[in-house]
Amino acid sequence: MIPQKTVQEIIETAKIDDVIQDYISLKRRGVNMIGLCPFHNEKTPSFTVSPTKNIFKCFGCGMAGDSAKFLMEHESVSYPEALRFLAKKYGIEVQETQVTPEMRAEQQLEDSLYIINEYAKQYFVNTLFNTDIGKSVGLNYFKERGYREETIKKFGLGFTLETPDAFTQKAIKAGYNIELLKKLGLASQYGKDFFRNRVMFTIHNLSGKIIAFAGRIMVKNVKAPKYINSPETDIYHKSKILYGAYFAKKSIRQNDECILVEGYTDVISLHQAGIENVVASSGTSLTEGQIGLIKRFTPNIKILYDGDAAGIKAALRGLDMVLEQDMNVKVVLLPEGEDPDSYLQKVGTNSFNEYINKESKDFILFKTDLLISEVGNDPVKRAGLVKDIVMSIAKIPDPLKRSVYLKECSRLMEMDEQVLTTETNKFVSLLIRKKKQEWERKQRQERRGQPKPSDDPGFPSEYPITGGGISAPDYETPSEPSKVKKTSDEFKEKDIARILISGGSELFDKDEGISIAEFLLSNIEEILDDFDNEIYGKIVKECLSLLVNKQQISSQYFISHPNNEISQTAIDLLHTPFEFSPGWERREIFLNTQKAPELNFTEDSRSALLRFKLNKVKKVWKKNQERLKDLKSDDDFTKITKILKVQKKLSTMIEELAKELGTVVL
Repeated sequence: MIPQKTVQEIIETAKIDDVIQDYISLKRRGVNMIGLCPFHNEKTPSFTVSPTKNIFKCFGCGMAGDSAKFLMEHESVSYPEALRFLAKKYGIEVQETQVTPEMRAEQQLEDSLYIINEYAKQYFVNTLFNTDIGKSVGLNYFKERGYREETIKKFGLGFTLETPDAFTQKAIKAGYNIELLKKLGLASQYGKDFFRNRVMFTIHNLSGKIIAFAGRIMVKNVKAPKYINSPETDIYHKSKILYGAYFAKKSIRQNDECILVEGYTDVISLHQAGIENVVASSGTSLTEGQIGLIKRFTPNIKILYDGDAAGIKAALRGLDMVLEQDMNVKVVLLPEGEDPDSYLQKVGTNSFNEYINKESKDFILFKTDLLISEVGNDPVKRAGLVKDIVMSIAKIPDPLKRSVYLKECSRLMEMDEQVLTTETNKFVSLLIRKKKQEWERKQRQERRGQPKPSDDPGFPSEYPITGGGISAPDYETPSEPSKVKKTSDEFKEKDIARILISGGSELFDKDEGISIAEFLLSNIEEILDDFDNEIYGKIVKECLSLLVNKQQISSQYFISHPNNEISQTAIDLLHTPFEFSPGWERREIFLNTQKAPELNFTEDSRSALLRFKLNKVKKVWKKNQERLKDLKSDDDFTKITKILKVQKKLSTMIEELAKELGTVVL
């Protein structure tokens, strides 16, 4: 186990923005940073990162936490794994305490697939560089393609022998489980090597862990596939992986564009030439998972295709799905007979860059030009062309973007723009109806007790009609209803909990050395059991327990709390979607008479306490008022007098508290 002191050091050292920017693109907005949430499908950024508080929160789906929580959810790893990853990233030494055999077995089971893949990679690399056949066949093949040795090692390229079970036997002797070797696709069901006599390409996930392999055959004229891949496993889902994404993510963010190619060798060649914002779909049509992966870093995608007929058809296949994700797609067709790797080798980096920038065409306009050249003046084919184009345009969620495309397409096709708009709106309406039907079907499934798919986009649709008519707003998937019970006292109790979590250890009175927590808790200790809201009551009571035990009350303590409800509430209290306009800072408008609200704990706590007390006294006053109403004429005079005196005292307290707060009580 990792000692608590080390856990605290890791969490405090890890910079939340630094960690998350390895996975998604963030843009500065005031004191916070914002981007598209990687945990649910959204088109308007609602994922907020607070570098000062060292936490993240999505105001769309509700996911929130610290650096470790982000890694756990994003990479599907355990808490200890997330901590070890952060420790390695920031150079923190982790000396783990003794763990039980059961704990160790569970941890090894979680890590085993990655460990075996790492061993396999080292074996393939060693075979490439340190065997005669590896050097003469595999290494020679890579060097003929122009790969430098540092590039080969960086991408984990390797080689496998023709011997039927060379790798499997070596792995078994090294102590690796044959069943896990089979599960990973490294060994066949008969205990033979799955990859034989092939150059090997290592496939990484976004955090750099090895999840799979691909092998290219070296023997010509044999009845075997040119490339074979690892099978799908618990850690490898081909439809959600792009080759090279781990090496490309930083450059994609910097260039605000992702270049997509088909093959492994294309990625490696372009990367070596300095064009690092490049990934490969590994010969498959783009999937929603792969599109979502790109969208985390940029909305702009440039697709390079071979310049032959097959390349042109491939360029059109599945790209409507990219448009649906509101991405900007450009297509580049390379000269006939060339692929990105071969063309780069032929013309060099500068000319290659000039070509792909000059020849890139917007997908919709590229498709329109291509189809116009095919149909000629045939009226029937031309009608089909219009249908094909408007179907693609209808997939674009942004009505303004659709309008621009319609205008340009009407010019290219020499057609009335209004006709195209009308046809497009028909398809938009159809999409909305289909989406509504799907949404209603999922609702019926839920009512029958069937689980709702995690990627449910929700309804209403995100396709407003162009040029008048129905207009559906840009809805996001709704977050789960809050578990916190709503009461009349919620905001006052919430404020007390917020101040304790965010500034409980700050000084209320420097001269007396009294902390904010001591000031607040000493004034409300006798009514802690009267909190209407259970979760806020738990937080305040735990703060009192920490204070009594002379432990520090810190925001990180509650963010990392083992009780998920308390942890989630703490993040909600600390993180707000509201912030000061960055224009204030640009115009040099600052608060001169007081501290910023988030730093003014003394005044904030005094005000919150007064509001809290006022609300509690008003509740008692209302209850007493009800007792007065229930009195009868024959009731004991002494009893009536006592209640009236209490009511007068409560009224006086309310007036005094209101006066101190500067508020009016009706």
